[in-house]
Amino acid sequence: MIKSLAGTVLVAAAATTLMAAPASASSSAAATSASTATVSETTTTAKPQLIRTRVYFGRCKDTCRVKVRVKNISGKRLFNVRLNASLKVNGRKAGSCYDYVGTINPYRVKWAYCTVRSGVLVDEWNDYLDGYGSFRYRASTYVSYRYYN
Repeated sequence: MIKSLAGTVLVAAAATTLMAAPASASSSAAATSASTATVSETTTTAKPQLIRTRVYFGRCKDTCRVKVRVKNISGKRLFNVRLNASLKVNGRKAGSCYDYVGTINPYRVKWAYCTVRSGVLVDEWNDYLDGYGSFRYRASTYVSYRYYN
């Protein structure tokens, strides 16, 4: 709680510092850096997201089985699809795993499975069994892929 609050305060301080910089600075170096930042912001565009993912869990005790449904929502064929999953238990990183999904045809679904095994996961499960805390697990996923126009 305190770490996230401190992070929020630091981000807010950085944002106000950037906003407080005058638009017409007296030195040419400051003006050049401000114009460069504006140009880079306008030219950066995000790639279209061609997939949707949904995370399911199998057995999750001292080892966690992470199942992810990867759905291709585009009319393009996706190649070299890979999954990285990061597992957190009670807000603490418990491990990560990866899987190679392969090729996904347009508008199709493929499943990816990986298993997380780590000492942190075992410790959290043992603490839960001993009654020292809860066992709330959450997985975040990152899926990379390639496609051709």
